[in-house]
Amino acid sequence: MAPDPHGVSTDDLRYLLAVARTGRLVSAATLLGVDHTTVRRRLDRLEAALGVRLLDRGADGWELTAIGRDVAARAAPLEHLVDDVLGAASGGPEALRGTVRLVAPEAFGTLFVVPALARVQAEHPGITVELVTSTRPLSLRGSGFDLAVTVGSATSSRLASETLAPYSVRLYAAREYVAKHPPITTLADLERHPLIFYVDALLTVRELDLAPVLGGMHVRFGSTNAFAQLAATREGAGIGLLHAFMADREPDLVPVLANEVDFRVQFSLSVRRDALTVDAVRLVRDALLEEVAARAHELVPQ
Repeated sequence: MAPDPHGVSTDDLRYLLAVARTGRLVSAATLLGVDHTTVRRRLDRLEAALGVRLLDRGADGWELTAIGRDVAARAAPLEHLVDDVLGAASGGPEALRGTVRLVAPEAFGTLFVVPALARVQAEHPGITVELVTSTRPLSLRGSGFDLAVTVGSATSSRLASETLAPYSVRLYAAREYVAKHPPITTLADLERHPLIFYVDALLTVRELDLAPVLGGMHVRFGSTNAFAQLAATREGAGIGLLHAFMADREPDLVPVLANEVDFRVQFSLSVRRDALTVDAVRLVRDALLEEVAARAHELVPQ
């Protein structure tokens, strides 16, 4: 069926964007303040007007098709355009409006992104901020985020990416754990100790594949969550390979072989190109850059 340009409603596209942002019809309905049957009806109408299928039934409800994700990505500027118009009608920068979604690893997101987002919202209460935490590689499907912090680099024609900051990953152990074991003075001494780190089989970020260079250590306590790794190290389950900006805040942890083991990993910041000119997105980006610059000593301690 050929597309019907007169039948394509920009309001129906907003419904598609809500599904792309939330991933579910019911969640999109809540976001839009309507019943989920209204969302389904609007999307049926949009599919008929475009002459393509935008949604497929998935294992966990409805999912955007490849064409649906592409349509959502191209329609994404509409979402911010409406916010800009409402802000202009309300008058001045103090009335800035919009929803900004940022994706970040859970540890960095909690300790660095949250303060930056809180500051933006305090200064601009019309802006709604959403933080999604994940250490998995950045997914470019659809328009589910405005900005993303990733470990390593992110390359895509749809994104404008920049280096955000390096950070240190070092070995740490609980003081009680160190007291119960012989001194660790060389890399060879590490072989006798269990390593606390990411689950090998689930580690999808190439830059964090660090365990193989640790003198024969093996992951005996693995977790996909950096805070669980920190807690396991505090409990004496082994020696943790931890983000320094987390571990150095813990008075019960001490560095292990700090001069020999200091991996430098990079955070990158990516922005969807269609969001580069959106005031609310720029404010969040600038606030995050300021937060990182002011606390660089925590990311790479001396």
